[in-house]
This record gives sequence, C-alpha cells and structure tokens, in this order.
Amino acid sequence: MKNIDKFQKILGIKFKNKVLLIEALTHKSANQKNNNEKLEFLGDRVIGLVLSKKLFDIYPKEPEGILDKKFANLVNKKTCCNIAWSLGVQNYVILGDSKKKITKSDEKILSDSCEAIIGSIYIDQGYEIVKKFVLKVWKKNIDKSNVTILDSKTKLQEYSLKNYKRLPVYRLVSSSGPKHNPTYKISVSTVGTKEFIGIGNSKQQAELDGAAKLLKGSNIN
Repeated sequence: MKNIDKFQKILGIKFKNKVLLIEALTHKSANQKNNNEKLEFLGDRVIGLVLSKKLFDIYPKEPEGILDKKFANLVNKKTCCNIAWSLGVQNYVILGDSKKKITKSDEKILSDSCEAIIGSIYIDQGYEIVKKFVLKVWKKNIDKSNVTILDSKTKLQEYSLKNYKRLPVYRLVSSSGPKHNPTYKISVSTVGTKEFIGIGNSKQQAELDGAAKLLKGSNIN
C-alpha cells in the first residue's frame, strides 16, 4: 500500500508488522475476507478499557450513571469519526470500486476504521503504547468530559418516563444503500407528539437524529 509510511508518521507509531495497519484500513468493500472488521471489534474494546479507566481515575466521586454518560459521549460513532477525520484516515482507507471517496458524512466507515487502527496498534505495540495513543488523540474530548451532555435519545427517554411513565417508540421505516454504507430511516414518537423521521448511516444514528428532531419540533428542553 502506497503512503503507509506517511500514515505511520501521522500516527507517530512505526509498526513492526505493517500488514496489520493495512488490514485496519481495508474496508470490506475492497476485500470480503481480509478486512478491518475483526480489528474493529478488538479496537472498540481497547478504547472502552482505556477511556473507562481514565474516567474512573479523574472522576472518583461521580456515580456510575454519570460516568456512563460521559463514557458514551467519548466512544460514540460521531466522536470516533471526528478523531479519524482529524488523523486524515479518509485519505488512507482502502475501498472497493463501488465507492471512490470518503467524506465526513461516511461516519460508520470512519469510526469503524478508527477502532480498527486502535486494534492494530494494540496487537503490534502492546497495551501501554495503545493506551498512550488513545489518551493523546482523545485528549480534547476527555478535557471536555467535565460537562456531561445528554444525547438526544437519553433526553427524550428521561422526558417521556418522567411525564408519561412510558418509553419513546422507535420504528424502522426503511433501509437502503449498499451494505458497507447503508441509510436508515427510523420514526420516533412519544405520548402527545407526532412521528418524526430520523436518518443515519446506522440505526443508532437515525434514532439519535429522530429524537433530536422530536425534541426540537415539540419544544421539549
């Protein structure tokens, strides 16, 4: 793979086995068998361990519920996507012929690649190196974690339970597009509101979008 050395310099890590990094950057549209899905699975858990321990250390007096919300904000797809974009991952992902270029809207591809890269660093360099890397690239997000921002789904759930003792209702309306970059439409409603349609590259993203639209459209603070 061309420019792999350049990307290693961006990461600040010289791999013992460059094949691992290439695999981490290989989307399944390019190779159905040897792609980044397993490394993504591993990387997701590594990120979770590093960041949950960091939150545990810096917020010793916070209850589990608050830590969980802070953690969710640090590891969600949007955050991983933004970190991948800041590292220039979009310039190095290996794609199949069906997709030529990565844009900021390709949240799932970017976030999955970010997690896969973390997984590859862990295998190649060990826990201490990957821990330093995660804490470095997540630093701005960790620094902002002192403010707990509830995501739209959590806000809507708390509102619905408090006022109606019921959970919001999410319903899949449609899914379209290729498997590697799908588009989901999901309707969201709760007692006393009309349905709002959320759109996203994952069901979670579509639900968040729908919940945000409902909160705004129904003037729920």
